[in-house]
Amino acid sequence: METVDKSAVGVTGPQYHVGVAPGEISEVVLMPGDPFRVQLIADRLDDVTEVAHKREYRTVNGYYKGRKITACSSGMGCPSTAIGVEELARAGAKVFIRVGSTAALQPHIGVGDLVVSEGSYRNDGTTAAYVPPAYPAVPDLELTVMLAKVAAELGEERGFTAHTGINATDDAFYAESPEWIAKLSSMGLANVEMESSAMFVVARLRGLRAGMVCAVSGNLVTGDVVYGAHNDRLATGWDHSIEVALEAVHRLGL
Repeated sequence: METVDKSAVGVTGPQYHVGVAPGEISEVVLMPGDPFRVQLIADRLDDVTEVAHKREYRTVNGYYKGRKITACSSGMGCPSTAIGVEELARAGAKVFIRVGSTAALQPHIGVGDLVVSEGSYRNDGTTAAYVPPAYPAVPDLELTVMLAKVAAELGEERGFTAHTGINATDDAFYAESPEWIAKLSSMGLANVEMESSAMFVVARLRGLRAGMVCAVSGNLVTGDVVYGAHNDRLATGWDHSIEVALEAVHRLGL
């Protein structure tokens, strides 16, 4: 009897969860959480084709200014994000940009604004299985600087506000009590979401590049939050975050 070595599983052929194989995707992947938001990315690409759709992972390819781009949803939370990054990397991906939603933790950050992550406070269980508590969850520096630059420029042109800062990554959406939110805010954290720490840590361990630009879905300290309802400011923010990510990739020549 031989114990399974998961680091050697799925190195070739279609990946078990994501369903893509080497050669089927780009080296650059934009990752929203929601599979339905993959279409928002596809709408900005040329010659779009769907590669796979298994579980929470919907994967499409297209072209932005002549550069092949892949969009693949991560699902919610660090476990599915880590699996997605691991398997997409085995299929050839080298650059990951999260373009999801986030909640603001500082009163000056509004719904529909963008936030570019400078690092994540690891309040999740997944990254603890990979690295010790003191290991930082930080994005690629060059990519992050470009995301912030493009976000600021487009924000000035289009009339939206872009911020940078450290975010929190939580596991339990409904366990975020008012006391916990106040604590995160008091530490100067800009926002909280559920995926970036896993993306950043796995990317570092695997020699990949990762970054995040998110649209603000609500502000947890001012109460400007409408859960369960369509939010035009957020929908516009998603479009802006995707545009920022694509243009940053183009300018860096990734």
